[in-house]
Amino acid sequence: MPRRRMFILSGIVLCLLLAGIHGGRVLAEAEAADANSGTEAYIEATGVAVSDPAALTGRSGAQRLEQAAEALYAYVLEGDVVKARQESEAVSQIFISSSFEGLTSVEGINALSTVIMDMKSAVAAVEPSPQRWEAAAARLRLAANSLNHPRQPMWLQYYKLVREDLNDMEQSAAANDLKSWKAALARLQSRYNNIRPAVIISRPPEAVNTFDSWISYAQGTATSAQPVERARLLEIVSYGQDAARVMFGKERDEPALSLPLAPQQYGTWGLLAGAFILTVLAYAAYRKYRGQNGEWKAV
Repeated sequence: MPRRRMFILSGIVLCLLLAGIHGGRVLAEAEAADANSGTEAYIEATGVAVSDPAALTGRSGAQRLEQAAEALYAYVLEGDVVKARQESEAVSQIFISSSFEGLTSVEGINALSTVIMDMKSAVAAVEPSPQRWEAAAARLRLAANSLNHPRQPMWLQYYKLVREDLNDMEQSAAANDLKSWKAALARLQSRYNNIRPAVIISRPPEAVNTFDSWISYAQGTATSAQPVERARLLEIVSYGQDAARVMFGKERDEPALSLPLAPQQYGTWGLLAGAFILTVLAYAAYRKYRGQNGEWKAV
């Protein structure tokens, strides 16, 4: 009888293990399908066929993509349109031949595919626009770098510039200068547009959505026909500073008075005053002691 129970328990455990393995396999296949959805959508949108049937691994594909994006950015700065177009095709082939599973989220894959399509559209335009080429190439370069270096991406260097724009907004709000406040917000929006795809690739969606919501709210306030109070402008800037710290992974700033105070120096008069106070306290204690002892003396 005990052996029969042992066989039954062993069979139940084996069934559970097989079910767990099957469930994990199904979950992995579902995640892989989600990760490849951005690539499939890109192929459908561009009509580019895969020339290399051997898919690259996530890490090697990210490295090759960053190298191609760097080369493309250099050709754009040199004004070499022919090589820039050739390199943009190479970027497309690397993207559709690679699997970036585990390197970024589905939102990150979609953001990367959008940047690549914007770059191809810019270099394929009939009328050349160097400014548009440079902006698209810079976004692609930052996005590819963010994919290959998720822990220390290049876009983190924009924190100083974003802080400067927020400081300008704060100063304008303190002076109740709405025009300067709007100008600083426009500069901040332009900088954020350059790094947003890279941010989506290496940051959780919550951090991106928080900053997106703040930008949208600040723009709505700037275009409002109603007058905005100074306190309200300062409050909006404070929210933006918090959202930027979360997005860039920075700690809250230390207080302004962070330096330790210098030890206070006492002169001769200070020492004399201290000695006088100690003498008075000692004399008062002595009188109290004498009074208490006098109460217990026999009459």
